[in-house]
Amino acid sequence: MPEVIYQNLGLIDYKEAWEYQEKLFKATVDLKIARRKEESVEETKNYILFCEHPHVYTLGKSGEKSHLLLDDSELSEHDATYYEINRGGDITYHGPGQLVVYPIFDLEYFFSDIHKYMRFLEESVILTLKEYGIVGGRVDGLTGVWIDSDKPTARKICAMGVKSSRWVTMHGIGFNVNSDLAYFSHIIPCGIQDKAVTSMERELGEKVDLDEVSKILKQKIAEQFGFTYSVL
Repeated sequence: MPEVIYQNLGLIDYKEAWEYQEKLFKATVDLKIARRKEESVEETKNYILFCEHPHVYTLGKSGEKSHLLLDDSELSEHDATYYEINRGGDITYHGPGQLVVYPIFDLEYFFSDIHKYMRFLEESVILTLKEYGIVGGRVDGLTGVWIDSDKPTARKICAMGVKSSRWVTMHGIGFNVNSDLAYFSHIIPCGIQDKAVTSMERELGEKVDLDEVSKILKQKIAEQFGFTYSVL
C-alpha cells in the first residue's frame, strides 16, 4: 500500500505555500526523469498538504482576469492579494475558514488517469459532507462539489484546480467550511456566472469545527486512494 507524507501547514501565505508545493513537485518530477534515465534508483515520495490561506484570489491558466471584479486599490481595501498561477481552471478565492488541500502525488503509484484522480478527490469531499448530513454531488461538465447539484439552485461548496506533469500533481481543492462568502461576490467564481457558492456553515446554520472536518477529509482521501499516512 502506498504511503503519503501528511503535513498540516496551518494558516500560511499563499505564495509561501505555492513555492513549497513547487519545490516538492519539481523534486518529484526530476527524480522520475532521473529514474527513467537509470541515473537513480530512489523512489519518489507522495505528499499531501492541508492548510488555510489569508484572503487571496488566484487565476488559473485558462481564466480571464476580467473575472476579478476588484482593482489593486480595492484588493488592498479588502486585505486580499491576487496571483496568476499555473493550475487549470479560472478564478477562485481562498481565505480563513476554507480548508485547502494540496496533494503532490506521483499518480503512477495509484493509476495514470487525471480525471479519475479528480473524481476521487471530489468523492472524498462528498463523503465528508455526508458525515454532517449534507448531500453533495457533481454538475455535468463542471469540476468540484456542489449542493443541489441537479437543481437550478445548485451552489458550489468545493472548488478544484490541478496541474500535472509526468503524472505528478500539484494544487488541489478549496473546501468552504466556515468561509466568508462575501469575498466570492468580488469575482465570477471559476468563470461560472449563473451558479452560487456556499459553505458548510451556511448549509448547517452554524460554524463547524475545521479541525474535525480536516480529520474526516484526510481519512476519506486515504480510503479513496488506498494509502496510509506518515508524518514529516
